[in-house]
Parts: sequence; structure tokens; C-alpha cells
Amino acid sequence: MTFAATILTLYPEMFPGPLGISLAGRALEEGTWSCEPVQIRDFAADKHRTVDDTPAGGGAGMVLKVDVLARAVDHALELHPDCPVLAMTPRGKPVTQARIRELAAGPGVTILCGRFEGFDERIFAGRPVEEVSVGDIVLSGGEPAALMLLDACIRLLPGVMGAPSSGTEESFEEGLLEYPHYTRPVEWEGRTIPEVLRSGDHAKIEAWRKRHAEDDTRLRRPDLWERHRGVRD
Repeated sequence: MTFAATILTLYPEMFPGPLGISLAGRALEEGTWSCEPVQIRDFAADKHRTVDDTPAGGGAGMVLKVDVLARAVDHALELHPDCPVLAMTPRGKPVTQARIRELAAGPGVTILCGRFEGFDERIFAGRPVEEVSVGDIVLSGGEPAALMLLDACIRLLPGVMGAPSSGTEESFEEGLLEYPHYTRPVEWEGRTIPEVLRSGDHAKIEAWRKRHAEDDTRLRRPDLWERHRGVRD
């Protein structure tokens, strides 16, 4: 089954972008996933293809019009009724690896990319649109965030990554940051690969990796560590 990625955007030329190369690009060529950028302006009703207007109540910037957005979303839902519609916005719920796995296991995703000051709030009441965020940052638009989300999904599709375990022994998969990695040369500028990783003792190596994953999470991401402890307890 092909994972269908539909992107509602004012800049369709940004897709597939970097997703057209490397593993994602090969998977696109092989039909593992499809990329369909849709121009939001095509759903404007006037001859100027107007997609935005001034904020109600005043203020800087422009806001994407709800009637135009609704027609674009309706079009995407007609194409792929079973695909969830996600709007990329810093006001959304932070996306997690667990949510990425849910999306990757499904038929695909429709992503609504914002620009300017964002979306008319009524689109979220009038259509089944899930607000998601890729972090506590503000971008020029939703397109870079959409590329990030799609990359996270595509790499989990069957056959995209070489080793089946590549997607499971990573940061966030077990609620922890990933353990440190090393490779040859054994010594570099007086720094050596930890001896345990060269021992061939798989039980000791697994214990070392688990301990360092826990230590790094506790020190670098206390928020993750607290959640991990809560789930574990």
C-alpha cells in the first residue's frame, strides 16, 4: 500500500524537496509513498486568487481565509477520506514519535501549511483538522515543518530503512534519548572507544547502552526522564 502524502501549501514547488533524495527519494521512485502538493490559491473564489485578509480586531500581518482553507481541506478529504489532516502550527500539540508511528502505519496524511499570521481559527471547528507542532519555534511557514514530519513518517515505512531494528533503537522510541555511538578509528586525538563496546560481551554492551541512555536523558531532558519514570513506575 502506498503512503499518500498530500500537502496543502502556497508553495507547492517546495515538495518533495529534500524528500526526493536518499532513502525517501528512492522510496518515492519505488511507489512506497506518493507526494501530492496542492496549491491553496486554486481554491480562492476571486480573480486575484486571494487567500488572506487582515486580522479581525486589528494587528500586524495577514490571516489565511477560512473559506479558502475549507475548500482546500474538502478537496483533500475527497481524494483521501481516510487520511488525517494535520495543520502545522506552533499553537499545536507537540508531535511525538508515538504519533509518528501511528501516522506511518496508516494510509497517509494530509498536511495543511500555514503562512503569514496563521489560520482563521474557525477552520479547526469546522473541519477535522489536527493542530500539531514540531517544537517551540516559529518558522516562516508550515512547509519546513511538513518536510520534517513527512521524513519522520517515511523512514518508518516498510522497506525504507535497511535494518528492521534501525527504527526501534533510537531516541524517543522507549521514552529515552538514544545511547552514544562510536565507530573506527578506535583512538582519535587520545580519545578511545569505550572498552565495553569492544569486548564482544553483548549482555554488558546492552547494559552499558541502557545505563547511558538513562543518564543522558536524565541530564539533558529531565522532562522526558520524568515521563519515563512515571510510565515505568
